[in-house]
Amino acid sequence: MLKRERPIREIPRSVLIGLALALVLQITWHSMRVPTHATAEGLPAPVPNEQLRAISLGDPIALAKLMMLWLQAFDNQPGISIPFKDLDYDKVTGWMELILELDPRGQYPLLAASRVYGEVPVEGKQRHMLDFVYRQFLLDPNRRWPWLAHAIYVAKHRLKDLPLALKYARAMTLYARGDNVPQWARQMEIYVLEDMGEAEGAKVLIGGLLESGTITDPHEIRFLTERLKRIEEEKSNSSGDH
Repeated sequence: MLKRERPIREIPRSVLIGLALALVLQITWHSMRVPTHATAEGLPAPVPNEQLRAISLGDPIALAKLMMLWLQAFDNQPGISIPFKDLDYDKVTGWMELILELDPRGQYPLLAASRVYGEVPVEGKQRHMLDFVYRQFLLDPNRRWPWLAHAIYVAKHRLKDLPLALKYARAMTLYARGDNVPQWARQMEIYVLEDMGEAEGAKVLIGGLLESGTITDPHEIRFLTERLKRIEEEKSNSSGDH
């Protein structure tokens, strides 16, 4: 006796999502293939968000996770391994933007941008990823601050671009105001200013923090007070040398 076919509504939603996404990606994949030999095939352009939501079947978070797995596995194609530096970073960030739109609370795209794609030894592509992290931070500062903190580190220590590090650090100070954001993160602007030789700016910033009343932890207050005193002493010593 023939088995009764299961109605589509009985198939788990995650399976349907996977099949739908696989179909879309497979079509894109084959449309771009050069069949003669294995090559570094171009990453397809991101599809409209509306199309993705249509195939998500009401579960955009599951689709976002599948898409991120697909994106990060793209460098391993049959017969070839593609260095991350050879990928089109406009398309990479375009896909990650879509993924974050589907799952705004997700952190993995920003982790990949900071610690995977952003680690390539190509300055232009590092800057591209740092800018992506910065723009995404501005959309949700209190949740995405760790990735901007890493961007500050990269700009300061690897790119040796202190003005860029200062731009990111000021954004951290201005926008990451949640209780979950540690004081050291909000004080990164002070460190960058000191590295730039902007002692007066660092002094004004510390004074403002102490006077604002936003810092209530005795240890933080003592730390900032001592740092302010040290800056004043260094400035006084420097003036005395001249």
